[in-house]
Amino acid sequence: MASFKENIDFNNLPRHIAVIMDGNGRWAKKKGAARIFGHRNAIQAVKDTTEGCGELGVKFLTLYAFSTENWGRPKEEVDGLMELLVNTIQKEINTLHENHVRLRTIGDVGHLPKECQNNLKEAIDATKNNDGLTLQLALSYSGRWEIVEAARKLAEEARNGLIKPEEIDEHYFSEHLTTAGIPDPELLIRTSGELRISNFLLWQIAYTEIYITPTLWPDFRKEDLYEAICAYQKRERRFGKVLNPTA
Repeated sequence: MASFKENIDFNNLPRHIAVIMDGNGRWAKKKGAARIFGHRNAIQAVKDTTEGCGELGVKFLTLYAFSTENWGRPKEEVDGLMELLVNTIQKEINTLHENHVRLRTIGDVGHLPKECQNNLKEAIDATKNNDGLTLQLALSYSGRWEIVEAARKLAEEARNGLIKPEEIDEHYFSEHLTTAGIPDPELLIRTSGELRISNFLLWQIAYTEIYITPTLWPDFRKEDLYEAICAYQKRERRFGKVLNPTA
């Protein structure tokens, strides 16, 4: 069976792919197991997606790993997720480094357990000079939180006379987001078939192409990534304009 990879146009790759990793709980439920079982089995999907993006030459990959709303989940599940995050980072830090992957985070990471923060800092420091794929983990993150934080910083600057309100434009606002310096995603993949954004990168996805797959996240593999990229490459990106007014 032919792979979707054979149909990928390497001259039209998205520079930045974002993923809403959804379906872990439903995957576990289908197998009669607790939700944390689904989270544990989702690690391979993260590996496959990261490796696939790196091999293709995608420059940035953002994974929605834990939202601010997720803190409201049962304590047992949250504790299990935090433990899984710590263990995974510890195990994968050398692999990230060997594959030239640079790790960074966005979100209110100060709310994460101290051990998580320490492990993240260690991995970020170890990979900061890598020049391959940038893997961005959205942790304790929400789009509304990020926009409010940016607005707060801008208000502080205006109050201190560093900038006049009329000087604030989209570019200056973007520089105050947690993704400053990172291009907006061209492709957003959501697994599990749900048709919503879930408070993810609300500013950055203004003109992002959205791809929905029914595949549950623990089952997502490189071939699913290739299929999403092929679907993206078939679309005409107009950014609100008419590319051929005479057509």
